[in-house]
Amino acid sequence: MENVKSVYFVGAGGIGMSALIRYFLSKGLFVAGYDRTSSALTEKLIEEGALIHYEDNVALIPEECKVPTTTLVVYTPAIPAEHTELTYFRQGGFDVEKRAQVLGRLTRSSKGLCVAGTHGKTTTSTMAAHLLHESHVGCNAFLGGISKNYESNLLLSSTSPYTVIEADEFDRSFHHLTPWISVITATDPDHLDIYGTKEAYLESFRHYTSLIRPGGALIIHEGLEVQPNVQDGVTIYTYSRECGDFHAENVRIGNGEIYFDFVAPDTRINDVQLGVPVSINIDNGIAAMALAHLSGATDEEIHAAMKTFSGVDRRFDFKLKTSQAVLLTDYAHHPAEVAQSAKSIKELYRDKKVTAIFQPHLYTRTRDFYREFAESLSAFDEVILTDIYPAREQPIPGVTSQLIYDCLRPGMEKTLCKKEEVLSLLRKTPRQVVVVLGAGDMDLFVPQIMEIMKQ
Repeated sequence: MENVKSVYFVGAGGIGMSALIRYFLSKGLFVAGYDRTSSALTEKLIEEGALIHYEDNVALIPEECKVPTTTLVVYTPAIPAEHTELTYFRQGGFDVEKRAQVLGRLTRSSKGLCVAGTHGKTTTSTMAAHLLHESHVGCNAFLGGISKNYESNLLLSSTSPYTVIEADEFDRSFHHLTPWISVITATDPDHLDIYGTKEAYLESFRHYTSLIRPGGALIIHEGLEVQPNVQDGVTIYTYSRECGDFHAENVRIGNGEIYFDFVAPDTRINDVQLGVPVSINIDNGIAAMALAHLSGATDEEIHAAMKTFSGVDRRFDFKLKTSQAVLLTDYAHHPAEVAQSAKSIKELYRDKKVTAIFQPHLYTRTRDFYREFAESLSAFDEVILTDIYPAREQPIPGVTSQLIYDCLRPGMEKTLCKKEEVLSLLRKTPRQVVVVLGAGDMDLFVPQIMEIMKQ
């Protein structure tokens, strides 16, 4: 990396890419890039010093990024292979690497604290980063969501040997990492457009466990199907809410607060308060606390920091919370995540009607899991279902939100509509508790939904 003077990002607006952009800006390098559309995140990156444009056009690439010997090109797998700018770099002799390759390279010189899993990894890694940042240990962190404590997805430390990394299984990206300690939160099959089968998906996680460095550790959720294949000298710990080497006892949920006692093989931390009090964060919190504990944070530091964790943008994120109306957003875009979101919300608001606005993400995921999505969504009192958000995909004949709609629980309140019609639907009838679910662009409507619910 010594010769690199400029870095160009193809797909600059992705949440994982933006952490790298911020890192290279912090090192004083020239940073530019392309993304398909403008967003609040790309505009913020431009404010911070990056040059970003929104048209696939080689002429718009700055001259500073057209020197092969001094330019590093970083791309996201979501970019199509025929992309004009990406083709220019590949044919021009540039060093072109996936985001995960660069992340692996940057973090190989430190002790990587990696969090992998189908779901829960963003909250768990952000929580772990907060615990370490607030402790004497400190950390660097490349996160897959915006921490509400720091309003960023990048944390830097000049003294800590640790780097917290969200380890993404999409396109086998996490195989570029060499963790010191890793958490695996869940292995519910996903990304079958990449893996093809559940068995291949699980094998990918099994291979990932073999990358943990001797002397390190694996912290794996109880009951997962994946069979670890760690090197000699790697310690395996289990965790969950109920049992395992790290677990919770004396869980208390009520009055909008959650407390529990954290039990580890060699210590116990009583009366831990969750800063974001939803039940899934008991599991996430145990994993994050285990990671911080094994990295040297004290019991007192962990106890204090858990209470001050403010959460992650779009992860069980409360936007409005009054006695009359509650609005929150959740990035849940896999059936298991939707089920957990429903369970947590219904647990908090047992006596209120809960409405879910769900925008399916990807045609392939909808095709592969529409029955499971319908089953998870059926736990809500009402479902408003919008069109599929395509992201990187082209439409698949016969694959629409109708597949999910037709499988929802018989007799439940349900509506199928375009995303633009949601606002008029909400204006007609007031709702008590609304959650906007999904990884698409439905969150752009959240400010208007909030104004409707306030009224």
